[in-house]
Amino acid sequence: MKKRKNIDFVSKCVEKMAPSGIRAFFDLVLGMKDVISLGVGEPDFVTPWNIRETAIFSLEQGYTSYTSNKGLYKLRLYLERFLKERFELVYCPENEILITVGVSEALDLAVRAIVNPGEEIIVPQPSYVSYGPIVELAQGKPISLPTTEKENFKINPEKLAKLCSAKTKGIILNYPSNPTGISYTRKELEAINKVCQRYNLLVITDEVYGELTYEGRHIPFPALAGAKERTIYLNGFSKAYAMTGWRLGYACGPKELIAAMTKIHQYTMLCAPIISQLAACEALQAGRRDVESMRREYKRRRDFMLDGLNALGLACVKPQGAFYLFASIGKFSLNSLEFANRLLKEEKVAVIPGVAFGKGYDKFIRISYASNYMQLKEAIERMGRFCRKLKLS
Repeated sequence: MKKRKNIDFVSKCVEKMAPSGIRAFFDLVLGMKDVISLGVGEPDFVTPWNIRETAIFSLEQGYTSYTSNKGLYKLRLYLERFLKERFELVYCPENEILITVGVSEALDLAVRAIVNPGEEIIVPQPSYVSYGPIVELAQGKPISLPTTEKENFKINPEKLAKLCSAKTKGIILNYPSNPTGISYTRKELEAINKVCQRYNLLVITDEVYGELTYEGRHIPFPALAGAKERTIYLNGFSKAYAMTGWRLGYACGPKELIAAMTKIHQYTMLCAPIISQLAACEALQAGRRDVESMRREYKRRRDFMLDGLNALGLACVKPQGAFYLFASIGKFSLNSLEFANRLLKEEKVAVIPGVAFGKGYDKFIRISYASNYMQLKEAIERMGRFCRKLKLS
């Protein structure tokens, strides 16, 4: 048998996939001194002590084993109670809740569980960098639904309807949004829901920033009339409880969809870490005070950064949640990558180029205000110097 030559071992789908625009830029920051990073979306708060103490004590007690594929039943019971009390959402802990390794795994499981080769998933943009690639890895086709600054980066239901076809399986929603921080009123969500019902779309809704809502009350998509049976609701502990490194999320939905997701989960990830799950139980039991304290501080930072950036001519749509600002650099001749690279090199402030969140957003930058207040003040001063230099050049 002759030896084959020039074997390409890498999947064509993976080969053509671009690296994460966030991580690629973040790598430039590593090793640089005196950089103020407004890039990666990670809380600067340490996980509250009572949550950490619970994890430490669980280790001392010898909790180091696997759990059920679905996750600790205790945690699912706590989630059932939390969702019912907080949002009047009712999910059965036995077969409608799945504990995952972060919301990222939950999203991957949801997409793989529903998509057949060639089916389309609508992805509103600007969007978190993983949504499109995850659809492609599941052999689906991501269909971009652009939103505009003029529309406050919110979904236009008429434009959504025009994208729907016989191949459209569903839509990925994210609110409060990464990268814009925008969220929706009940009336706006109901208009989107009507389109989803008309075209029988399955909705995968990533609401990990829901607890960090500043204006109004966060309304989960499955709480809308007729939406629950067509929605996979994703949430987690990373943002609201400052538990990014604990890697813990969850998915709620109709039992047949959760069962399909669990099949993939048990063959790929098996279960989420037991220590993280026990810590999450404590977070749900006694974490509201810490969540509210962090939310107030984020709101204070948002207001400061919004005023500062607008004063510099970097106009921003006011975020209703999360901890991001999507600032326009339209008044300058640079594209987003050039702007971000020069800002990093000349003033040592790291932001993310808008093009990382969609091709049509090359005149925007994403700024995370999950940094302490003094760093944010210094960042505004440095950005002010940079913008003045651009005006003079």
